[in-house]
Amino acid sequence: MNKNIYLHEFRMRMKSVLTWSLALVVLVAFFFSLFPVFSDQATLMNELLARYPAELRAAFGLDNMDLATVLGFYSFIFIFVQLCLSIQASTYGFGLVSIEESELTADFLLSKPVSRAQVMTSKLLAALTSLTITNLVVWVVSFAAIALFGEGRAYEPGTLVLLLASIIIFQVFFLSIGLIISLLVKRLRSVTPYALGLGFGAYVLNGFSGVFGDVALELLTPFKHLDAAAIVKHSAYNMPLVLLNVAVSLVSLAVSYWLYIRRDIPAVS
Repeated sequence: MNKNIYLHEFRMRMKSVLTWSLALVVLVAFFFSLFPVFSDQATLMNELLARYPAELRAAFGLDNMDLATVLGFYSFIFIFVQLCLSIQASTYGFGLVSIEESELTADFLLSKPVSRAQVMTSKLLAALTSLTITNLVVWVVSFAAIALFGEGRAYEPGTLVLLLASIIIFQVFFLSIGLIISLLVKRLRSVTPYALGLGFGAYVLNGFSGVFGDVALELLTPFKHLDAAAIVKHSAYNMPLVLLNVAVSLVSLAVSYWLYIRRDIPAVS
C-alpha cells in the first residue's frame, strides 16, 4: 500500500461519505419514528398486508415480516438501507480506476515509483475505509432509533447484530462488481448511471425472485443472499448464498487486479 495514494483517495470521498451517512441517518430515524404507530395497530396492519396479493408481498419481502415487532419493522427499513448502500458501494467500485482514466490523469499516477498492484491496493483500502465509516453510522443510528422509538419492546440484540454485520459483505460485493465491470468497459463517461443500474437492477431481480420463486434469480442478487427478513426470521444467514456472495466478491477482486496490472492505460497525447 502507498500511504499518499490512500490518503488522497480517502480525502476525495469524504464529502460523499458524509452525504450518504447523513441520508441514511435521516432514512432510519424517520421511518423508525413511525414504529409506535404501526405497533399500536399491529392487528390492523397484519390484516391489511394479508389482503395484498401474495406475489406483491413476496416481491417486497413482506411475506416474512411482522411489522408489529421491533426487528420485523426494522427489517422492512433495512431493505431501503441496503439499496442506498448498494448504490454507494457501486459508485466507489465504478469510479475506483475509471475516473482517472476518463480525466487522463492515470498515466501521471502510474509514472510514480509505485507498482500497479500498490496503486490498486491503496485505492481499494481507501474505498473500504469510506464504506466502513458509513457502515458504522448505520450501526449507531440503528441502535439509537430502536432505543428512542422502540417503546421498550423486547427484541433479540444478537439478531440485530447479525443483520448489521451483513452490511460489510453486501458492500464488498457491489464494490467488487462495480470495479470489475469498469475494467471490462473501455471507458466510462460517468459512473452514476452504471451505479444506479447495478443497485436498482439487483433490487429488481430480488423482487422478481420473490414473485416467481426462481432459484436462479436468487443466485444473482445479493439482496436475496442477505435477505433482511429471512435473517430476522431465522436469526441466521443462508450460508450457501452468503458463501456464494463472498466467492463472487473475491473472484471479482482477484480478476480486477489481473486486469488492472495488464490494462492499457490511456495517456495524454
